[in-house]
Amino acid sequence: MDTAAEAKDERFRVSPLTSGGRSAVLLTSDGVPVEAEHLAGAGGGRDLAIVVAHGFSGALERPAVRRAAAALRGSGGVLTFSFRGHGRSGGHSTVGDREVLDLDAVVGWARRLGYARVAAVGFSMGASVVLRHAGADPEAGLYGVDAVVSVSSPARWYYRGTAPMRRLHWAVTRPAGRLVSRVGLGTRIHPRRWDPVPRSPVESVPFIVPTPLLIVHGDRDAYFPLDHPRSLAAAAGEDGAELWIEHGFGHAENAADAALLGRIGDWLTARVGVR
Repeated sequence: MDTAAEAKDERFRVSPLTSGGRSAVLLTSDGVPVEAEHLAGAGGGRDLAIVVAHGFSGALERPAVRRAAAALRGSGGVLTFSFRGHGRSGGHSTVGDREVLDLDAVVGWARRLGYARVAAVGFSMGASVVLRHAGADPEAGLYGVDAVVSVSSPARWYYRGTAPMRRLHWAVTRPAGRLVSRVGLGTRIHPRRWDPVPRSPVESVPFIVPTPLLIVHGDRDAYFPLDHPRSLAAAAGEDGAELWIEHGFGHAENAADAALLGRIGDWLTARVGVR
């Protein structure tokens, strides 16, 4: 049976899922339809919702995102979604700029579903988005979150110091690259460059305090070396963030195993006081 909060979202609903879940299409504040799913937590309560933000070229139906959602479900309800330009969501990817509005639409859905606390967990591009969302100016009118976890995030824009990032920049900035991205990865990239350039993750972090912030990064990350997470932690100031450098961990949701995801879930429940 639907809760009263779910009933209010009837206009957004696409179809019910099995196992106590719901799918929906949410409209962002700039008018982009975003596909999203809600999976109730293992205990069925509404104490904590965990919104999972995938990396570039991901989507909610990708196995790595499904695996992350299943692992985090032991700590609370989980909401996944596909960023604009990804999966069955509309629009075009702006590679972390307007995606803040996509995340905000899902955080708002979690609030309307009646969750007492909402946390955001992001991977790679999604990690940069959760940092920028939590550190946005109050005038932006975005929903607040109660905890933030950033996994494999860049600290600054336009980083080209590794081969994977040079390939990504080619895919984003060149017509041939965008064609390859659309056909090969199913990711539709907006052809326009940022104007204005949005606040970077490292510039956003100081504004997240006092919201609990966890920064996770692998020492085998092929995209962003360790100066990225360390500069993010430094920007948070003393006691402003917890930094985990994971030995043997690669990049983002594709490399995150159940043990790491379980520890992230435990960190969230401890920080927001769910148990």
